[in-house]
Amino acid sequence: MATVELLISPLPAHVRTARLVAAAVARRAGVDEAVLDEVRLAVGEACSRAVGLHRGSGLGTPVRISLTDEEKLFSIEVADDAPRSTSVDAASGVSPEVLDAAETEEDQMGLAVISGLVDDLQVSAGSEGGLIRMTWPTARA
Repeated sequence: MATVELLISPLPAHVRTARLVAAAVARRAGVDEAVLDEVRLAVGEACSRAVGLHRGSGLGTPVRISLTDEEKLFSIEVADDAPRSTSVDAASGVSPEVLDAAETEEDQMGLAVISGLVDDLQVSAGSEGGLIRMTWPTARA
């Protein structure tokens, strides 16, 4: 299992870098070429959401992105430090309730978009921040 970790400042301009790195690592991991655009879009949505949450909460800490090549699976985790008061399990892509003022309808729309682009989506959030985990099968599957 190989992992690439990327830290980006919470600035919208850095989301593009995260998308480019994600596509390159996904290609190397064996994700089907036809799916690479979906990887790019999903990472862009997840990182944009995390950057927005950081900026909305006045946080300067980096957004953390982990890209992992497992045996038959490629996963990406995007973690933010924006505190929320309720945990979320958004396998469907949309949280059943509004987390707090930091969580807007735009955030919910972003999760809905991501859910349509990934094989498996897990979303969690709490007082320490949030995590979006996305997975896709690799050609070795």
